[in-house]
Amino acid sequence: MDCKPPVLVTGGAGYIGSHAVLALLDADWPVAVVDNLSTGFRFAVPPTVPFYRGDVGDAALLARIFAEQGIGAIMHFAGSVVVPESVADPLGYYDNNTVKSRALIAAAVAAGVPRIVFSSTAATYGMPDVSPVGEDAPQRPINPYGWSKLMTERMLADAAAAHRLDYCALRYFNVAGADPRGRTGQSTAGATHLIKVACEAATGRRSHVEVYGTDYATPDGTGVRDYIHVSDLVAAHVLALEALIAEPGRSLTMNCGYGRGFSVLEVLDAVDRATGGAIERRFGPRRPGDPDSIVSDPARIRATLPWEPKYADLDRIVSHALQWERVLAEQSAGEADGLRRVVSAA
Repeated sequence: MDCKPPVLVTGGAGYIGSHAVLALLDADWPVAVVDNLSTGFRFAVPPTVPFYRGDVGDAALLARIFAEQGIGAIMHFAGSVVVPESVADPLGYYDNNTVKSRALIAAAVAAGVPRIVFSSTAATYGMPDVSPVGEDAPQRPINPYGWSKLMTERMLADAAAAHRLDYCALRYFNVAGADPRGRTGQSTAGATHLIKVACEAATGRRSHVEVYGTDYATPDGTGVRDYIHVSDLVAAHVLALEALIAEPGRSLTMNCGYGRGFSVLEVLDAVDRATGGAIERRFGPRRPGDPDSIVSDPARIRATLPWEPKYADLDRIVSHALQWERVLAEQSAGEADGLRRVVSAA
C-alpha cells in the first residue's frame, strides 16, 4: 500500500499489541505506542518506536501524540482481559475498557483521526446457541469483560454514524502462541490462558494444570475452544487497516478464529508431544459460565480480507509458545544469577 499513515498502537507493550507493532514494522508502517505498563513490558517495544508511557484515558496526552506523530490510524489493544477479575471488579473493567475507550474515540474524533481497528472479543457472544458462531449471532455477554467490550463496539458504531470515523471490530477467539522469530510473546505473570499455563507447567514454572470440568457435551468431556496464533491475528489487523484505507466510509465487524476447535485435553496432549514429557493434570469441577464449545465461523473475514493464516496448526502454536516460555525462563535464570553475584560481591 502506497499511503501508510502513522499508526498509534494502544497497549503496544502488551501481549497482542507488541505483536501488532512488529507486524506493522515488518510491513513498513510508521508506528508509535502508548502504554501505561500496568501489564505490558517496555522491553516488548523496539527502541526505534516512539513510546509514550501513559493512559488512553488521558485526552491531553492523546492530543499531543496525535500532533507529534501525525497519527492517521489507531489500533486499540489497551484494556483488561481477565474474565474472573472482571466479575470481582466490574466497575474497574467498565472504567478501563469502556470509559477510557470512550475517551480515546472522542480524542480521535477531535483530532480528525479517521480509522480505528479495535480489539474486541468472542466474549460478546456469551453462551452462544450454536457453534461455530457467526457475527450475526446474538450478543449476550455473561460477564463484565464481555459487556465492556460490547459497549465499546456500540460506541464505535454510533461515533462512525455521526462523525468521519471508520472502524473495524475484530472479535477474537482464543489467542495463543508467540512471534515465530522469538522477538516477543506472552510475558504477563499469572496469565490464565490455557496454552500459556500449560507451557509454564511444561517448563517448571507451575507444578500442574487445572482441568475445569470433564462432563461437557464434547468428545472427551472437556471444553472446546478455537485457538488462533497471535501472529495470524495481528496479520488480520494490518489487513483490516488496509481495507479501511482502501475503501473509506465503511466499517467492519469480523470474527478472528480458524473455525476449528480443540479440547483442553487435546491442548495438553499437544504440549506433552512438544516436550516429550507429561504435564500433571488435576481435574476439578467446571467453572460457572463456561460453555461446552465456542468455535468461530471465519467465513466473513475470509470473504472480506485476503487473510491466509500461516500458523493454523495447534502443534505450531504450542511450539512457538514453548519457545517463548524458554526465553522467559532463561531471562529469569540470568536475573537470579546476577542477583547472586551482587550479593556475593557485597
